Amino acid sequence: MTTLSPDILAELERQAIELPSWAFGNSGTRFKVFSTPGTPRDPYEKIADAAQVHAYTALAPTVALHIPWDRVDSYDDLRRHAEGLGVALGTINSNTFQDDDYRFGALTHEDPRIRRKAIDHHFECIDVMHATGSRDLKIWLAEGSNYPGQADLRGRQDRLHESLRTIYDRLGDGQRLVLEYKFFEPAFYHTDVPDWGTSYVQVAALGDRAVVCLDTGHHAPGTNIEFIVMQLLRLGKLGSFDFNSRFYADDDLIVGAADPFQLFRILFEVIRGGGLNHPDVAFMLDQCHNVEDKIPGQIRSVLNVQEMTARALLVDRAALAAAQRGGDVLEANRVLMDAFHTDVRPALAEWRESRGLPADPMRAFAASGYLAGTAEERVGGTQAGWGA
Repeated sequence: MTTLSPDILAELERQAIELPSWAFGNSGTRFKVFSTPGTPRDPYEKIADAAQVHAYTALAPTVALHIPWDRVDSYDDLRRHAEGLGVALGTINSNTFQDDDYRFGALTHEDPRIRRKAIDHHFECIDVMHATGSRDLKIWLAEGSNYPGQADLRGRQDRLHESLRTIYDRLGDGQRLVLEYKFFEPAFYHTDVPDWGTSYVQVAALGDRAVVCLDTGHHAPGTNIEFIVMQLLRLGKLGSFDFNSRFYADDDLIVGAADPFQLFRILFEVIRGGGLNHPDVAFMLDQCHNVEDKIPGQIRSVLNVQEMTARALLVDRAALAAAQRGGDVLEANRVLMDAFHTDVRPALAEWRESRGLPADPMRAFAASGYLAGTAEERVGGTQAGWGA
């Protein structure tokens, strides 16, 4: 059995992966949202479900909220509820894509009244951050156009900068603005923040507390995502990951499901660039579980990240660097592939048991009866992953 060194185990023990509250609600396709027995009835129950993931893995100590989906009367009370379950509240996500006013844009809209409305929503999110103790305000914008000539492309970028500047200036001490990009959708001719370069240009113009969120599913097929990871780390602007997986487009599937080797390569570049367990690089999931149970889906995801992190930490970086310097292409590739093909699961299972965790968190959770209990208790839960 492969043995993981004390240094590797120390890195793994520090690893933390934030969970999205919306992963625990009903979700589905663009044609239907599917109901699930035991669906959370409010944000409190979403957090209770998220806390199960952390209890069985010790990998998920924080939960991201989405406003307005997770609005409550008292965020202080919600924070105390989370802490009582052994987790904390994390990133606050804004929503400017489910209001009729935003049909032609929000922060980029031609109408200053609508831009102001979108900005005020982000001010509300910052107020929530003060109450929850959250550091990051994450912004994803469903903005763009469907037809050539429909919109002034340059004007929209100018208005986006002005809106983001207003929001950025409202942040409190220690808070950050995290701008996510998405290759396409729902606008099909152009998207206002379609790639890492556009996101980088916008946040670089704001200041040190504005950074980029890289969603692993938000790229064209064949994109070298690890190159983007390297570049953003090199530039000091990689603020967070949204880990998920996709086959053709943005599917929000369990991370590592489509291409485990890609996840390995990404995590190797994170390690190479000093981003692993770095306080300024947040690991998060962004997933919607349509056909699988929600809590096990999140458990599987965080375990996949942990496993590929362990494999990436096994890379003999000295041997790799020597092969690279010597131009030994096959040896360099061998070093990387040897680490990727190493089965670290038995060593991780043994290590979990040494820490008082179940060797197999998936089996342990399935045997707990939690899902059956919530299905019986939570009658009529309608919290949805997309629009509660």
